[in-house]
Amino acid sequence: MPETPVLYVLNGPNLNLLGVREPDIYGRETLEDVRALCEAAADGATVVFRQTNHEGELIDWVQEAREKASALVLNPAGYGHTSVALLDALKTLTIPIVECHLSNPAARERFRHRSYVSPVAAGVVSGFGPFSYELAVKAALRLAQEHGAAADRSV
Repeated sequence: MPETPVLYVLNGPNLNLLGVREPDIYGRETLEDVRALCEAAADGATVVFRQTNHEGELIDWVQEAREKASALVLNPAGYGHTSVALLDALKTLTIPIVECHLSNPAARERFRHRSYVSPVAAGVVSGFGPFSYELAVKAALRLAQEHGAAADRSV
């Protein structure tokens, strides 16, 4: 693990519309507001914050995180319910993964109850709006620290 932890925060489709898309569900904060919240919560760690509407690009970033990140926070958005390819990419990671959602998928439509990310995530933070990201960042960095300490002990 790098001396200064590198945290990837990856966001799936339609999150670029935060603040205007269904604000009664997702809130009025923008993705830029969420980025600032993540950077503040990272407490000195390097944050690589990205959003895409394209599944392949998201998978490329997950694969990049495999080599460059200490931990991953992922809001897969709709891909969390549909993408086996994303799951397969996540399975290649040995770093901690924290799944993050603004809303609570379990309290929404039935098709949102299944996540292809959850089986490989250390945990899921959902339902707290942008605060979900703050909690997810703190959890991911704590897990990365523990993961790094465990790796050091095994050497």
